[in-house]
Amino acid sequence: MANAVAAPAKSKKRSKLQNDTGWAVLMLGPNLLGFLLFMLGPVVATLFLSFTEYDLIAPLKFIGLQNYIEMFQDEIVGQTLLNTFIYTILTVPVGMCLSLILAVLLDQDLAIRRFYRAVYFLPSITSMVAVAVVWQWIYNPEFGLLNYVFSVVGLPQMKWLSSSSTSLISIAIVGIWKSLGYNMLLFLSGLQGISTTYYEASELDGANKLQQFWYVTVPMLRPTIFFVFVMSIISSFQVFDSVMLMTKGGPGRSSSVLVHYLYQNAFQYFRMGYACAIAYLLFAVVLIITLCNMRFEKKMRDIY
Repeated sequence: MANAVAAPAKSKKRSKLQNDTGWAVLMLGPNLLGFLLFMLGPVVATLFLSFTEYDLIAPLKFIGLQNYIEMFQDEIVGQTLLNTFIYTILTVPVGMCLSLILAVLLDQDLAIRRFYRAVYFLPSITSMVAVAVVWQWIYNPEFGLLNYVFSVVGLPQMKWLSSSSTSLISIAIVGIWKSLGYNMLLFLSGLQGISTTYYEASELDGANKLQQFWYVTVPMLRPTIFFVFVMSIISSFQVFDSVMLMTKGGPGRSSSVLVHYLYQNAFQYFRMGYACAIAYLLFAVVLIITLCNMRFEKKMRDIY
């Protein structure tokens, strides 16, 4: 009798599980299809094309590791990769420090703090085309705002975008300015998650504002700092639009970065296979840096 009662219950439970699975597949299907078509598919296709010679016109020609061998012998790849590292070193530490300072200042109880938050966040959502036009005017060697300020304080005039010694620095300044608000917003969300009891306890122990920042705010913000650091590095290695719009990689190759050289090989020289190999070099570099950062963060978490 008990078995006869349990059998319909099990059958009903199995039917409900199958029904739930069907609904889950139906709901996740579009997202999964989009992932396969627009993410996993291009990744696999890029890997395959990196072993071929392909110019968008002639048929594919499989050449094995030839693209990778040529890439490691290509001096331009080395130069653009070095420029990418320099750009990252220029933008990530400075941008994170400025964003954190702004976040701490705007986390105070100010009457118009929402206005300032919006003002600083605005560049992050502004079109890069508009940003490039404005900064090209600012950097103009003859009537630009920056050179005008330099002339007022008695400093020499600079050819910001047309000099090989300043072009990459100029691009880096724009990158810092544009990402400032987004990183500030991330730090603000982290700051608002810190309980005020930590600050009250440190104040009772006699800690001043600077000590509270260093011994309370920074340790409690460590997960946010790590996230912003990793995302900033990934973003800096993918920089392209500001370079293309403002300097086109010049003068010479002084401001050309790896993604810019990838673009040139793909859509100017029509060397799709070689461009795909460069794309996987970029992927490998970013992956290695990210794994190193994760390992460092784990060690820091174990220590503290």
